[in-house]
Amino acid sequence: MALSKLLAASLILSFLLLQLSVDAADKSEVPTVEGDVPGPKIDCKGKCDFRCSKSSHPNLCKRSCNTCCQRCNCVPPGTSGNYETCPCYYAQTTHGGKRKCP
Repeated sequence: MALSKLLAASLILSFLLLQLSVDAADKSEVPTVEGDVPGPKIDCKGKCDFRCSKSSHPNLCKRSCNTCCQRCNCVPPGTSGNYETCPCYYAQTTHGGKRKCP
């Protein structure tokens, strides 16, 4: 009786460990909205300098743009709009639910 309980407990523990390792492997392969975008890194500083060139608050704009660029590895073209070219950039939000990226 004690042997069967020990065997059942060890099987359950083995199954749980296997499930945890499979979950960890799945999460490491999928890019997230917040980053891990494959491909060559772009020049975030240059892109954000241009993106924020007409902003009324250029330092604040550049800081948030650089954060978004580092996470998404893209910046929409132009000084405003064009978010459809970079959905990850558009999807970034603040804790208050407002768009983070200029």
